[in-house]
Amino acid sequence: AHLIQLAACVALRSEGGAHSHARRALGAGASNDEIYQTIALLINTVGFPAAAAAFSWVNDIVGKKK
Repeated sequence: AHLIQLAACVALRSEGGAHSHARRALGAGASNDEIYQTIALLINTVGFPAAAAAFSWVNDIVGKKK
């Protein structure tokens, strides 16, 4: 569910929401790859610039968990 909510936040360009749902997805057991794949699947929908921004936002969270 948090991966779907992450996708919605990316579509809305909500950095805070993307941070929150990436953190929650990790807490629920999602892998880093699953989080990145969620964003990669949105490239055709939201466009590359928005997806690139989302990768940066999520990397703020995922990068801390490595």
